[in-house]
Amino acid sequence: MKLLTKVITRKLRANSIASAVDPEVTIDHKPVLKLFTPFGGATWLFTELGDDLDTRFGYCDLGTGYPELGTASLSEFRQLGRRIERDRGFVADKTLSEYAKEN
Repeated sequence: MKLLTKVITRKLRANSIASAVDPEVTIDHKPVLKLFTPFGGATWLFTELGDDLDTRFGYCDLGTGYPELGTASLSEFRQLGRRIERDRGFVADKTLSEYAKEN
């Protein structure tokens, strides 16, 4: 399964561009992409995609009890041999900060 479709990539990039227009203004986007490890409890909710098309910004919960907002690189996950899947049915119903407050 592809982790990033063309539609998801476009939405993530659009959020990144909107956030870059005025760095003084914080935009609280709804997550566009949810990734998870099926056998490890890690979950990521991403709202933006960097110019390199690899670095994503969002909510990162590695299942260790210390979730955080930050960046993650998909290529690094692949190098570590981690199995990652996309939640194909995910539709965000709140902003990234609201998801972060829940945990």
